[in-house]
Amino acid sequence: MRLTTKGRYAVTAMLDLAFNSQNNPVTLTEIATRQTISLSYLEQLFARLRKAEIVIGVRGPGGGYQLSELPEKISIAAIIEAVNEPIDSTKCGGKENCQHDSICLTHDLWVGLSEHIKDYLSGISLADLMQKRDERRLLEESGECAIIIKKIHKVA
Repeated sequence: MRLTTKGRYAVTAMLDLAFNSQNNPVTLTEIATRQTISLSYLEQLFARLRKAEIVIGVRGPGGGYQLSELPEKISIAAIIEAVNEPIDSTKCGGKENCQHDSICLTHDLWVGLSEHIKDYLSGISLADLMQKRDERRLLEESGECAIIIKKIHKVA
């Protein structure tokens, strides 16, 4: 499986939305600015995410986008599939016509890999990624505190 920019940007934008839409809808301009993603590209991605009912568009002043469900219920696989990014490692796209209209010798290997990748991404939610980021931040902050404490002890 080769994850293209489309899949990466969709996951990044959805994670940004999950972090920032807890109180109010978030505009695509805000996401584009924070994540340095083209606004027109985000519009295309969010049209697909809206069609897949992963996000909800809120119209009017103060409008933007919100998650359609809690972050715990939105898997990374669902996001990638919503933007038409195939989770498939086969050369034939699963059609079994890999080698001159017949199945190749390694087809089952690549199908199995695709299934593992899909299972892995299905098992990770936006909430999982949010938690990992928060944990990393805490570690970084505690590491900084430890360095400051060591410096204070050296001075004393």
